Amino acid sequence: METTERLQEVFRDVFDDDAIVISDETTAEDIESWDSLTHVQLIVAVEKEFSVKFSTVEVMKLKNVGEFIELINKKVR
Repeated sequence: METTERLQEVFRDVFDDDAIVISDETTAEDIESWDSLTHVQLIVAVEKEFSVKFSTVEVMKLKNVGEFIELINKKVR
């Protein structure tokens, strides 16, 4: 399963919404229940799913899901 598909499953789990479809352009603005708490839950869930760790600076620099996928791929490889 590729990174985007795995990440989408994490999003669906964290936001408890099986209808969520993410794209490279997806941002917090696009998901109604994405607030600061779910943001933290999302980061932790992604770290678990991909067995990686993100620094606060890395997370703060992210502008959209596409950049998040790039960051995950850099850390996984």
